[in-house]
Amino acid sequence: MKQLRLLASVSALSAGVGILAGVNFEALRRDQKEQCETESRNYKYYIPLPSVFAAAPINIDPPSLSNTVSPVPPPPSNRVSEIMKYGFPSLDQIRSYDNFVLSYDRRNRTAHWVFEHIKPEHIGKSDTDREQSTFHEDYSIHPYFRSTNYDYKSSGYDRGHLAAAANHRHSQNAMDQTFTLSNISPQVGKGFNRDAWNNLEKFVRSIARTNKNVYVCTGPLYLPRREADGKLYVKYPVIGPNNVAVPTHFFKVIAVENYRGEFELMSFVMPNEVIPDHIPIKNFMVPVETIERAGGILLFDKVPKNRFTIINGKRV
Repeated sequence: MKQLRLLASVSALSAGVGILAGVNFEALRRDQKEQCETESRNYKYYIPLPSVFAAAPINIDPPSLSNTVSPVPPPPSNRVSEIMKYGFPSLDQIRSYDNFVLSYDRRNRTAHWVFEHIKPEHIGKSDTDREQSTFHEDYSIHPYFRSTNYDYKSSGYDRGHLAAAANHRHSQNAMDQTFTLSNISPQVGKGFNRDAWNNLEKFVRSIARTNKNVYVCTGPLYLPRREADGKLYVKYPVIGPNNVAVPTHFFKVIAVENYRGEFELMSFVMPNEVIPDHIPIKNFMVPVETIERAGGILLFDKVPKNRFTIINGKRV
């Protein structure tokens, strides 16, 4: 009977805290939404917001609940082998190169993400020549899921680098690797790939010249957009005979380690469309949690949060 009364009290307390939280944080979430949604910049796409409750969990764990469910033992390893005797449908397609690593999205024929490590010596003067590099297929990927140069021909889109070629000028081979089509996504050319996105890449290199280590994660996003019927839809074109997906947006998250061992974090989302020249890149900063939720990824989660002294230009 005492246990039942304890459970009833805990349930009432949890419900009360939940209602209170809903009242206190509703206005805050509205403010976050107005600030973070790209609609505020006339782009009617929506990025998932982090939950307030996830950041402030209610730590209630009654002892009486700890033994109510018996743990289920894991299946024997030989059973997994029996079930998957004829192969797994897919596994994360990880590709490693001299200076970057990528995870390949076989369905969309582009990368999930590309991760770079850039030091000052990687972007210094060298004998590399971009004109000698050519776009080429990634022959390590099955032909069913591989993009080709023919997909991009007459598509109206640029072959946009995720790991930028100029980030890897320390050797010709390293630069050539960035032209592998698994590192490429369809990008709007004039006004984006050749302008706003290029400015963001130059910004990364300007940081890398004066810091010990710069870690960059870049990738595509496919964000929902509200249509005339009031519903949200994820829509994007595909190009070429292999149906290469054209992302609605691209993200870039930068972790900077200076020579004092301090870390700074910056995270950007840009729409894959013409961006006016007068809009500064800082306008595209968003909380890193929104990128993680939209992309289904975790970024720099092994770096203790207290190591980041500056996040998106604000000291923390």
